[in-house]
Amino acid sequence: MMHAPAPAAPAGETPRRGRPGYDRETLLSVCVEVFNVHGYDATSMGTLSKHLGISKSAIYHHVESKEEILEQALARALDALEEVLAGAAAAEGPAVARLERVIRGTVRVLVEQMPYVTLLLRLRGNSEVETRALERRRTVTRRVGELIERAQAEGAVRDDLSGRSAARLLLGMINSIVDWYRPEAGDTTDQLADTVVGLAFSGLRAP
Repeated sequence: MMHAPAPAAPAGETPRRGRPGYDRETLLSVCVEVFNVHGYDATSMGTLSKHLGISKSAIYHHVESKEEILEQALARALDALEEVLAGAAAAEGPAVARLERVIRGTVRVLVEQMPYVTLLLRLRGNSEVETRALERRRTVTRRVGELIERAQAEGAVRDDLSGRSAARLLLGMINSIVDWYRPEAGDTTDQLADTVVGLAFSGLRAP
């Protein structure tokens, strides 16, 4: 469901930049919803104008192009994921504990920033903006793989597995959350993170 335009500023207050009805944050949110429904490449500025209920010129008060909207949306997802990794890197303790922290943090990001992460996961690399975002995503995967390898070296994770492949499989499992998770019909974010951690470290087989 698309968001309704926010009410205009009351009399006497300075209106927000752009045409009344949308601030930059709300405009970005609605545009991301449209991209996820119709596909970024298939969405024109005219399509965005129709869904927003404002003219194309009003959109240009907030952003210079459709690609700028994409870049801001992808940065929202990638900045949050990189922040999780930075927090784990700065934390003390064994690598396996930091790996669990990354798993839980990544699950939280996917739930809290689901529209933005969904857009990230659907990229095809058709533009310079997309290519840069995909490279950042690959860096995230590589850093998770390095953390798994450190946990292997410390003896906390089985060493008969490829750390790099394990990272891809682990993140693939987490990324699938965007396709099926609905907070109102399922587990809480913490319960979901507990399940992912349990599967990652213990699997399904009973001891």
